[in-house]
Amino acid sequence: MRNLTISWIILMFAVLFIGVSVWFTHNLSRQFADIEQQRMEVWAEATRQLVLADENTDITLFSSIIEANTTIPVYMTDADYHVILTRNVQEPKQNVEAFYQRKIAKLRESQTPIEVKVSPGVTQYIFYEESNLLRRLRIFPWVQMFVVLSFVALLVTYIITSYRNEQNRVWVGLTKETAHQLGTPISSLNGWLELLRARYPDDDLLPDMATDINRLQLVAERFSRIGSAPTLQPTDISQVVGQSYAYMRTRISGKVQIELKIDEPAMPDAYTAMADAPLLAWVVENLIKNSVDAMNGRGWIGLHLQKNANAIILDVTDTGKGIERKRYKQVFRPGYTTKSRGWGLGLSLCKRIIEQYHCGEIFVHQSVVSKGTTFRVVLRQQ
Repeated sequence: MRNLTISWIILMFAVLFIGVSVWFTHNLSRQFADIEQQRMEVWAEATRQLVLADENTDITLFSSIIEANTTIPVYMTDADYHVILTRNVQEPKQNVEAFYQRKIAKLRESQTPIEVKVSPGVTQYIFYEESNLLRRLRIFPWVQMFVVLSFVALLVTYIITSYRNEQNRVWVGLTKETAHQLGTPISSLNGWLELLRARYPDDDLLPDMATDINRLQLVAERFSRIGSAPTLQPTDISQVVGQSYAYMRTRISGKVQIELKIDEPAMPDAYTAMADAPLLAWVVENLIKNSVDAMNGRGWIGLHLQKNANAIILDVTDTGKGIERKRYKQVFRPGYTTKSRGWGLGLSLCKRIIEQYHCGEIFVHQSVVSKGTTFRVVLRQQ
């Protein structure tokens, strides 16, 4: 949240800076445009005086004014708009006449020419274009905007990436430490189990104890896998879902009805995909637990596994309290929970396992408040 606030503050300052810059540069370019127009009017008058001058007239001032224009492209035409003089114009090597015709036609559409009456009944026209300096000045704020926004984008990307890397380090550290902490008591429990088997070989409770210890070992293994790169292998997804369903069915309230539907595959290995079975089973179990919590221990849960094109789709539907549309993405954020107890890591963990480790998708497929929700998991097949 803090990083997002910083990103918004940086963006607001960038927008403010760009706005002030564009406004200032626009005003400056408009003043430059006015100055160039005034210069052209003076240049036109100097040209007229130079044309009307006789052998006794000192033309030094007029010539210096005309020669002083080294930046503004100027076109002088006759009354029929044929070019008779140009200055600061780079002519093409071919089709010069056509070039000037197009240029004058375009200038006539955009500006009113300056009239120069060189003699009674004889009028010439002066057209001009913006100087390169003025063009660059107009473009400058947009270049500046691009540079500033690029810098802001890089900075925000760096902040977000740093935040995600920090989250990853926390995840890795937490999972490794959890797996490590579980290792010692699990080893101790295994020792006690072997001792009890030796002393009470016929005790009916020992198999259940062994099952629970094996479950603890599986939990520790899952945490260790979260903290390291997963090993993806060809896996029968229907088998993973079926085993998770069977495990959870005996461990949830009898007031919750849970059903599993697996569409009949059109071909063998239809439900085979590259996956990490223990982690994928964790996702299914977390989704079922999330549904149980959403129904307050009473209702219906349906698991539907189906094949679609090059993907395997698992829908987990419940008749719980539902999710508002605006919270569809929030539910996957670490720490988000509607329960009075809990860390809000279940769905976040599912998202990490599916999207980062399996390159799949997990999202709220549909939800109606007070009626229920369907979470969808999509696993791509090569």
